Amino acid sequence: MATELEAIRQKLLAHKQELLARAAKVRADITRSSGPLDKDFAEQVVQMENDAVLAGIGEATAAELAQINRALLQLDQGTYGICSQCGQPIGDRRLEVLPYSDRCIACAGAAR
Repeated sequence: MATELEAIRQKLLAHKQELLARAAKVRADITRSSGPLDKDFAEQVVQMENDAVLAGIGEATAAELAQINRALLQLDQGTYGICSQCGQPIGDRRLEVLPYSDRCIACAGAAR
């Protein structure tokens, strides 16, 4: 069991690093590290629409990072794999697909 938990921790940490790199790229793109807006108005509109998409990606990335950090904390506290809603174990298949899930399938489905 300890080996499994360490493998989960490593998977979460690797995914966290990927997300941090993605977040840095999104921030760089939004802040125009590659240069200012184009002089052409139509191109500016396209660039600003792209910024809105990037902002959405940034928000989704931040939310996923928060979930990963919570899962890492649960690993440290010994509560990993326990549903935050009903207190029952989260299924292994769900955790395999979504290792940072904090709810079982039943509770996640009820929240929709």
